[in-house]
Amino acid sequence: MTILINPRRFSGVVTIPASKSHTIRQLLIAVLAEGKSVIKQPLDSLDTRSCIAACRTFGAEITADKENCLQVMGINGFKWLSNLKNAKIDVGNSGTTLYLALAVAALQAEPLVFTGDEQIQKRSAAPLLDALAGLGVKSKSNNGCAPISIQGPLKGGKVSISCPTSQYLSALLIAAPLAPAGTVTEIEVPLLNEKPYVEMTLSYLRKHDIPFEAAPDFSHFVIPGGSSWTAFTDTVPGDFSSAAFPAAAAAVTGGPVTILGLDPEDSQGDKFFFEMLEKMGCDVKWEKRCHRTYGSAPFSPSVTVSRDGALRGGTFDLNETPDLLPAAAVTAAFAEGDTALVNVAHARIKETDRIAVMCSELAKLGVDCTERPDGLIIHGRGALSPVKDPVIDGHGDHRIVMAFAIAAAGSPVPVQITTAECAEVTYPDFFESIIKK
Repeated sequence: MTILINPRRFSGVVTIPASKSHTIRQLLIAVLAEGKSVIKQPLDSLDTRSCIAACRTFGAEITADKENCLQVMGINGFKWLSNLKNAKIDVGNSGTTLYLALAVAALQAEPLVFTGDEQIQKRSAAPLLDALAGLGVKSKSNNGCAPISIQGPLKGGKVSISCPTSQYLSALLIAAPLAPAGTVTEIEVPLLNEKPYVEMTLSYLRKHDIPFEAAPDFSHFVIPGGSSWTAFTDTVPGDFSSAAFPAAAAAVTGGPVTILGLDPEDSQGDKFFFEMLEKMGCDVKWEKRCHRTYGSAPFSPSVTVSRDGALRGGTFDLNETPDLLPAAAVTAAFAEGDTALVNVAHARIKETDRIAVMCSELAKLGVDCTERPDGLIIHGRGALSPVKDPVIDGHGDHRIVMAFAIAAAGSPVPVQITTAECAEVTYPDFFESIIKK
């Protein structure tokens, strides 16, 4: 689908969808638990639906009630199942589901096959598969990419894994506690990007009283087997990754935009975007007063982003927050001076090579960029120049599409964006709530 976006100043109140990262973690943990778990206010998106389908293949019963809660009847760490042989799991476009569910599937002894869409079949799980092999798990793949056949059971042991994506490590941390009692999984991590997402995973181990030892810099973990995940009731917080887009709209067009549904104390690393906007010249105000508009929760804190003066460039390390690169890059296009987005080479192994794509597509709007191996420098001039009939290729990447929708709002001319439908991967009502509001 190609969408035409006309320039406009965006302002108003936006409720942010729930966190994809939290939703998928809660789903998989609920599946591994014994008994019924209740997930309140989960994200309903294409990625979430892919994860739910995977969980049902594992044998979990999942239903949704009228209050937008998911009721998940767990399978007690696969102790109740014996009919999974050669089952096929299609994760769609969800890399989070692929990596985390691979380790979950490794807990049982039947071979399962994972596949996904064209983008997923280009994203390597090789480091994770190698680590799982060191823990007794067999796999077959297309050079580390889907389709992937996986067969456990996971037995514990000592492995080393480099993590250009933190999801490799999170996958092991979710599965390793369920290795047989008396075994120990020891993990050396010589490289770790996206550290806040590992902290998110560890927060669930702490909530469920699962023992582990971790080096302060997360370079080494020791996890005894014989633990179990327990049934729970929890609420999914709002998604800071999604919130970056209405916040960027306020920065680009002036706002003010008030955003509901975010917990400033949550471990999500992408809350860094609000700090970044302040450094670029925006006014960011967190308020203690609350609004009765977020889902079934009676109250929700708010953050308001606005801008009266000029945006200014700066240097920002996105190693922990690579998903911010598209929103940060379009914001930088409206700043005065250079903005360097650095230490984020792993943005190249997302749904697309986001460094290269942002550079090439920003050029279509007249923005001068310098592509570097580990990032991007945007040479801002304070505003976009008029370009005749620009058409942006969204490359089927939800964050690329949403970022350029924000850029279009601040453009002096209408902008067309292809593959706009892929925003539904994480932000189902993006165009209704942000662009057409």
